[in-house]
Amino acid sequence: MNAKARQRAEVIFQVRSGQLTATQGAQVLGISRQQYYQWEQRALQALLSAVANQPTGRPKTPTDPEKQALQRRVEQLEQEVQQHWEQRELPPAKKNPK
Repeated sequence: MNAKARQRAEVIFQVRSGQLTATQGAQVLGISRQQYYQWEQRALQALLSAVANQPTGRPKTPTDPEKQALQRRVEQLEQEVQQHWEQRELPPAKKNPK
């Protein structure tokens, strides 16, 4: 977190805890009281998002329809090759002349 963001967060917590008024917090930050309240609202929303329950584990990777189609085609071709080799009869073994 950069220094300005840290200062903004500290001032918001000071206002929320009653150490400063919103007007004083706005003055410290050099913004209007209305702007302060907008920042405070955004900060509180971000805090709620940060502490909300999140699914465990690695996030699912987005699926690529073209990649999936290619994977299905590769699987299909592999099955065809396997069937081809299974159906093919091997020629009789040559006898070694002695």
